[in-house]
Amino acid sequence: MPAVLVPDQAALPYSAGLLPVMVPAPGRASRPAGLDDSPNGAGLSARHLTRALEASLRRLGLEAVDLYQVHAYDPLTPLEETLRTLDQFVRSGKIRYWGLSNFTGWQLTKAVHLARALNVAGPVTLQPQYSLLAREIEWEIAPAAIDAGLGLLPWSPLGGGWLSGKYRRDQRPSGATRLGEDPGRGMEAYDRRGTDRTWHVIDAVQKVAEDRGTSMAEVALAWVTARPAVSSTILGARTLDQLEANLRAADLHLTAAETAALDAASDPHPVDYPYGEMGVEQRARTLSAGR
Repeated sequence: MPAVLVPDQAALPYSAGLLPVMVPAPGRASRPAGLDDSPNGAGLSARHLTRALEASLRRLGLEAVDLYQVHAYDPLTPLEETLRTLDQFVRSGKIRYWGLSNFTGWQLTKAVHLARALNVAGPVTLQPQYSLLAREIEWEIAPAAIDAGLGLLPWSPLGGGWLSGKYRRDQRPSGATRLGEDPGRGMEAYDRRGTDRTWHVIDAVQKVAEDRGTSMAEVALAWVTARPAVSSTILGARTLDQLEANLRAADLHLTAAETAALDAASDPHPVDYPYGEMGVEQRARTLSAGR
């Protein structure tokens, strides 16, 4: 049986902790039937993790999954309990590796170092939102992941479709698109994300795409895939054409000038301490003669 990646396997408060498998299927992903809506049906407790994994293995018809990722930090479960449970999954051969998703810098650092102190299997990946429209992980989370040796698996690398060029300043979305079906959809909602900065970034992506004779999606994916520590990128294609276009990004390598232009257009510009100019100065160190 082919290897299976199960991204977001545990601790989804809004879906009782489980997205059992990502497979090609028509239409939108839906909430799997039969999930536990009780207080114990979410989070990173040994009970919930064990039940979720066993249920996934049954549905998949597999003896193990390659990568099992916890979806978010659980403040109600001792982290040691979570780590020992995941380590037992590895030792029993039910998972080969495990990773994190949506953890902050301090949370992933705590998990990594506690795993080392306990001498148990630690995380190998971090799955954050990361795109030209969402670069704030570069301030703290990405450096923490790099320091810990974790590979990044960005989700929403096209910013919920915004970076594909499908939306326009002067026309609200309609039709069979994410925002056409639901303009208020989550963090990519049209009124929430349709800022001057977003349109500025889209213009920059469009220029590179036109100069290269390629799609905007390919440019945006090529940019994020080339970022430090990014191991792979999670695609959310809805059609075969979208998937094929997204996969072509693997062969697109941006020039230094193109990357610099996209970096400048998408710079989130932290305003003040600790990530703004003064904060960076506090963390900087230069060597002068004789010192």
